[in-house]
Amino acid sequence: MATDAVAQLADSLAKTLVTEGELSYKGQGRKFDNAQSVEEMVKEIQEFKGLKALRLEGNTYGVEAAQAIAKALETKSEFKYCYWSDMFTGRLRSEIPPALNSLGAALMTAGARLTVLDLSDNAFGPDGVKGIEKLLKSTACHTLQELRLNNCGMGIGGGKILAAALTECYKQSSAQGTPLGLKVFIAGRNRLENDGATALAQAFQLMGSLEEVHVPQNGINHPGVTALATAMQHNPQLRVLNLNDNTFTKKGAIAMAQALKHLRSIQVINFGDCLVRSEGAIAIAEAVTEGLPILKELNLSFGEITGEAALLVAQSVEGKATLEKLDLNGNCLGEEGCDDLREVMDGLNMGDLLGSLSDDEGEPEEDDDDEEEDEDEEDEDEEEGDEDDEEEDDEDEEDDEDDVEEEEDSSVNQVSSPLSVPRSPDAASFLCFPSPDKLLKLGTKRALLFEQQVDVADAGKTAEAFLKISSVYNEEDEQVKSAVLDSIDAILRKAFASPSFQGYNFVSSLLVMLGLLKSEDKVKPVHVVPGHLQALEYVVRQDYFPQDHIAVLEAFMSRHVQALESCSSARNILKSTLEQVRPEN
Repeated sequence: MATDAVAQLADSLAKTLVTEGELSYKGQGRKFDNAQSVEEMVKEIQEFKGLKALRLEGNTYGVEAAQAIAKALETKSEFKYCYWSDMFTGRLRSEIPPALNSLGAALMTAGARLTVLDLSDNAFGPDGVKGIEKLLKSTACHTLQELRLNNCGMGIGGGKILAAALTECYKQSSAQGTPLGLKVFIAGRNRLENDGATALAQAFQLMGSLEEVHVPQNGINHPGVTALATAMQHNPQLRVLNLNDNTFTKKGAIAMAQALKHLRSIQVINFGDCLVRSEGAIAIAEAVTEGLPILKELNLSFGEITGEAALLVAQSVEGKATLEKLDLNGNCLGEEGCDDLREVMDGLNMGDLLGSLSDDEGEPEEDDDDEEEDEDEEDEDEEEGDEDDEEEDDEDEEDDEDDVEEEEDSSVNQVSSPLSVPRSPDAASFLCFPSPDKLLKLGTKRALLFEQQVDVADAGKTAEAFLKISSVYNEEDEQVKSAVLDSIDAILRKAFASPSFQGYNFVSSLLVMLGLLKSEDKVKPVHVVPGHLQALEYVVRQDYFPQDHIAVLEAFMSRHVQALESCSSARNILKSTLEQVRPEN
């Protein structure tokens, strides 16, 4: 208790400390309506030599009061720090833009070079952003390092205005040889949504200097998350990334996982309450395993993550000497899953770093088909994608009809011409309706044909092709067995050789199609046959298969699920091989 009291006192002192060159009226709870009400303040500002920082937060200022303060700031050329959060409580929204305009104009007149601009907790909306637009574009902000706009209600419109202003500031400052080097951006609770986030992402990508980004609770879905993920890749010094309480789903989580692979300086990741789900968690776990050497905190709480995926996340932090906390609370582990997670963390000597699991949602029902129904209803592009799929299906049906007509024509020709022969089977025909006979009839060039037919840039299509080919695997027929393995080798070697191939997406797609992992996409699992697992057992022994994926497969092959019951022998052999090829810790 004494230690807590000392810590609270130290925190309190830190918050009230007046640094050199700082004038503070913080937290006085006073109401300043007009010029007369701020006469004393104005006098103190005017008489303060070398003024660098002004704290106005925790009071409320009318337009006239703000204009009087602004007049006093016009001569303060050394001014750097604006701590102006929570300074318009009880004011009409229409009062805020002119007040901000006057303060901003004063700083430009003074020739100030700002380092910090904090306007958090001012519910000024898009119009308020317009009130600081000129300031943000001016030379006063060419040196800006911290921009704090938390809980300002900017909305999509305000986000776009802000992004355009930052972009203009960067371009003008770059033209003068001193590009804007913004380090800290805070804009939580602003209803930015996808369009606002995407606009800001473009500005972030341009700057490339960010070290902290906090945009929690902004109603951002996977299109906006993906845009931010792309932007973060261009900010290599990023240390803190907080997107708490937005909606990633699988697409957003995988995009973020890809971004994390480029961020060697990241220390704090807060993706709590972001619905990353199991597939996303697996992708993030692989990113953590591959890099993030100085990670301190990883928050994947309340993300509908199941037990197996959570274990992979836990295993991914092994060897992270700087780790201080792993938060997986509020997921779908179940009592046994929670115990397993604690056991893994204890085994890593990191048990004390695992956060509470008191809000665990319990293990999900195996046949819960309603879980994903509302997944992407908010995303128009998802609906367009579905329409495209339907059109493709229609085209496929037309192609099938054409095939039938061609076959009928072929039959007619065969009757009229004894020289006619049936069409040779091709790779596409095999992938539609796999059979050992079709595979063998593809001849010695079958591997090349599959390489040409399968789009290995698409991890999902690659996984689907793997399952189609391996479905005809026959351990007792050497000719078929060899044809299957040669074909799979050709496809996967080419896929994994590509730097852009998303291996974790391939593995998660494989698990989904085998019925071992639930997906937010409506994917119907295949009927698992021994050949699927026998071919996979061969693949994991090959040099092209990344060792980082071994732990993922091993965790899911250890599950007692109905889909694998008919292949117990093949599964046991695969499990044994996975244990043998598992990389040494």
